[in-house]
Amino acid sequence: MSIKIFPQSISQKMVCAALALILSAMFAGSVQAGAREQAKRIHDRLTGVPPSAACLTQLETKVAAGNAVGAAMDAITNDGAGDNCSGKEFYQVTLKNFITPWTNEEQTVFAPLNDYTATVIGVIRDDYDFRRILYDDILYTGPNPTNLASSNAHYKALEDTGADLQAILTETTQSAIFPAIEPAGILTTRAAAKAFFVDGTNRAMFRFTLLNHLCTDLEQVKDASYSPDRVRQDVSRSPGGDSRIYMNACVGCHNGMDPLTQAFAYYDYEYPMNGNEPDYDAGRLVYTPGLVQPKYAINANNFEDGYVTPSDEWVNYWRTGSNSALGWDSALSGKGRVADGTNGAASMGQELAHSNAFARCQVEKVFKAVCLRTPVDADDHAQIDTMITGFQGDYKLKQVFADSAAFCKGS
Repeated sequence: MSIKIFPQSISQKMVCAALALILSAMFAGSVQAGAREQAKRIHDRLTGVPPSAACLTQLETKVAAGNAVGAAMDAITNDGAGDNCSGKEFYQVTLKNFITPWTNEEQTVFAPLNDYTATVIGVIRDDYDFRRILYDDILYTGPNPTNLASSNAHYKALEDTGADLQAILTETTQSAIFPAIEPAGILTTRAAAKAFFVDGTNRAMFRFTLLNHLCTDLEQVKDASYSPDRVRQDVSRSPGGDSRIYMNACVGCHNGMDPLTQAFAYYDYEYPMNGNEPDYDAGRLVYTPGLVQPKYAINANNFEDGYVTPSDEWVNYWRTGSNSALGWDSALSGKGRVADGTNGAASMGQELAHSNAFARCQVEKVFKAVCLRTPVDADDHAQIDTMITGFQGDYKLKQVFADSAAFCKGS
């Protein structure tokens, strides 16, 4: 039996015509969406669930009045009596999924709620200066927290029971719960320590902070022109017997990273052993003021003349040269100058959080999460620049979510 193939059969033409009609209708609908459709799109983008009829009407009224940003705020915040939108899913789902990849090296969203995620959610909910997440003595918990130092069970239970995070998260301080720890925002949460202080050399904490909060990886800031005087002993100057590898590949990252990572010199994540297996889940963050963690001297024989870390004094060499483009805050007097001797994780976190790169990173992440795309044209880039300027006025990230949703509502 033979099958004849024609250039295009009548049935194929009908299918193509029908498909064209459907696409045309979809395009027309997106271009000519009315206030109700735009209101629904705002709610869907921010919460991931359809609004109730009463909530949709509430949002539609504001969109029709030209207040799409106000409608977006209604979708994510419940103000009590007379507010028909719950806002619950924005905190319980959208923000949880937005933040969770920052809390693990795999950058997966499939991880349970933890103290890092809950604290960032709380800061956004309460409209605090978002820069505080990298340096302040702040922590958010649910009701009656227990055993936070060595277990994530409290936070996992909040998620497993479907707790309304908008309603139940309570602000406290890390120093009140972990008095032996020098607090530095999410950098000194248990979840961050478990992910980035565990074993290793503490460079992971710096690298993932740079990646998650300045949207910059080490390859992007690599510059061999900076002084290598604080590159540690564990970095071989002739890997594989070839010094060119160090000069061309290694030093350009370590000369800037190692002086900044020195801020974490007193931190580690310790865990018990279950037989021959480490029990990472039962571990805890430790802080040894005045005593540099042994991991800073690991593999010292790789290059014995390398830098020996004496304290948690850090230096930001990137304030000059090519990496000054990250936009360091000149108002932070003394940061990055060896003579001024800046110490500790909190001040280093403040150095990062007050950069222009931090502000741009947060806005670009929110835009992508809400609009479901990276910026594609001049209008998108102009909107991002506008939101960055607004964000740098008060550093309220909730407003960036609302502005993004209003911009991407369609027309």
